[in-house]
Amino acid sequence: MKRIAVLTSGGDSPGMNAGIRAVVRTALFHKLEVYGVRRGYQGLIDDDLAPIASKTVSRIINRGGTILRTARCMDFYEPEGRAKAAETLKKHAIDGLVVIGGDGSYHGAHFLEKEHGIPCVGMPGTIDNDIGGTDYTIGYNTALNTAMTAIDQLHDTAESHERIFFVEVMGRLSGYIAMMSTIAGGADHVLTPESKSDVDGLIKELQRSRDEGNYNQIVVISEGDDAGNAYEISEYVKKNSDLKGIRVTVLGHIQRGGIPSAFDRILASRLGVHAVEALLEGKSNVMIGVKADQVVTPPLSETWDNPTSFDSSYFHIVDALLRR
Repeated sequence: MKRIAVLTSGGDSPGMNAGIRAVVRTALFHKLEVYGVRRGYQGLIDDDLAPIASKTVSRIINRGGTILRTARCMDFYEPEGRAKAAETLKKHAIDGLVVIGGDGSYHGAHFLEKEHGIPCVGMPGTIDNDIGGTDYTIGYNTALNTAMTAIDQLHDTAESHERIFFVEVMGRLSGYIAMMSTIAGGADHVLTPESKSDVDGLIKELQRSRDEGNYNQIVVISEGDDAGNAYEISEYVKKNSDLKGIRVTVLGHIQRGGIPSAFDRILASRLGVHAVEALLEGKSNVMIGVKADQVVTPPLSETWDNPTSFDSSYFHIVDALLRR
């Protein structure tokens, strides 16, 4: 193996730049040439890639987003799109590819290897922390801290104005950010996709707490909750109770940006080194993850066959900490 490439795909997450930096510098350490692919799989189809020098990745470890840009490429879902991408890689004599992204990106890498024999290794980059085969994904820790900080700040306004805030956080079908930010931020209630939400029961709890003099309350809602989004749930509560002072805050994409935490920088750096060395060892169609602080290399298929989820005991923790 003489030349590899790296790309970022899907939604951006804090720490992706640290991962790019680690891949580039580890490749150069092992006397490999390394190319950066712009805009993910779309860049492979469009032949939009170029060599990356060590100085290019200097001082990017502290930057959010991705210097390679990213995109969601619908053409890559089709065999013709993947064939065109493979032609690009072969044209540039690329011997292996590192893909930083989530399970959708891994499906693309899986078929690129199966259909065209391109060695591919994945690095888990998503704030949702829903990738099977790893305890943590790059960007989750930073996004969690962003959500926690927002909840900390909302407590001040909730208390000052005696309001009930419904706070919607990201996570797609994973409630990791919602659950952990609820506990870390001292919020009062949480609704996540991992458990069927009882909004009528929530209304009773909000009313009970208010009757006992707790006029400021915060409810954290994961965007993928079965009961709906924060606006829908808040409207239901308004129509089916006499609770007043209800407000909605949707944190949205601010959770995907910002300066990556130390944890995410270290995780991305560690995984980037092992990703390059996995290619050198002849591994392919695998992801580099961490389990119990040990680096593991599960097959890419495990990342979508066995998506990770938080332990259900966290619901008990939230209940035990509820104001009474």
